[in-house]
Amino acid sequence: MVKASTEYKRAHKADYGHEKIELLYHDQWIAVINKPSGMLSVPYPGSKARTAQAVLEDMLRKQGIANAKHKPYVVHRLDRDTSGVMMFALTEQAQEKIMNNWHHMVTERLYHAVAEIGRNAEPLPEAGLIDDPLAQNAHNVGFVPKKGDKDHSGHDFKTVEARTNYKMIVQGKTHILFELSLDTGKKNQIRAHLAAHGYPLAGDEEHRAHTDPFGRLCLHARTLEFDHPFTGEHMKFEVPEPQEWGEYVLKGDVHPKKPVWDLPENRSGHGHQSHPHDEGLKLGQRRLSAKDKAHMDFIKSGKNYRK
Repeated sequence: MVKASTEYKRAHKADYGHEKIELLYHDQWIAVINKPSGMLSVPYPGSKARTAQAVLEDMLRKQGIANAKHKPYVVHRLDRDTSGVMMFALTEQAQEKIMNNWHHMVTERLYHAVAEIGRNAEPLPEAGLIDDPLAQNAHNVGFVPKKGDKDHSGHDFKTVEARTNYKMIVQGKTHILFELSLDTGKKNQIRAHLAAHGYPLAGDEEHRAHTDPFGRLCLHARTLEFDHPFTGEHMKFEVPEPQEWGEYVLKGDVHPKKPVWDLPENRSGHGHQSHPHDEGLKLGQRRLSAKDKAHMDFIKSGKNYRK
């Protein structure tokens, strides 16, 4: 079933399905891009949607650079609705070296996000670590199970370790601009961790946000800093989030417009997406399908994407 937000974007987003990437850097081993919100990073089985990987390959082919052995290979990924800095390897050798040394070569990877202050938000220190284990529901959406939750078979949910470092950099009356870094790279990690403590990201339909000020998920991969896997050169790429995010947080959204998924006609029936925690309890533990594997921790699954 098509999500209410997807139907809305299809009708109102000018570049829906035609989003463009920005090539920030490339050499014979790697390419670094700025991925837009709304574009898949890499393909998954059965999907025909445009991906950053395919668009980058097309760009390199037009420059006479790409060929059968020299083309983009995945080394990490961003969620479809997350924008920002992303790296690709350009040879299988580079992919293998980067993935085997990712945690050593990457020295900093920062995200910025605008999160709502929910009615039942837990008081959090201005900086800290969230390390709740993550589960996934039947729709492959990450969430933090509550104590005592069981799947449809009466068993504890299968969880994985996840650690998110956060810092509140702008605090407003209704929203907070967070800076975040990951010790682990699990699917939906930032979104699930903040939502579990009462701070869903603005624009996050999957975690039932009540605000959507910019018609997109307010999560942006701002900084990627690393030592080049072949030359050893220290490199840093930084693309700031939209300036409007900080301004919005400072101003506060006193009378927010309801997002399309929060309208009465979309709360049940057509286009409805339940909270991931509820779906997990109703539908039980997810099946490990090919699509599931496409969203596993990139360190474990990246080699499956070789073409």
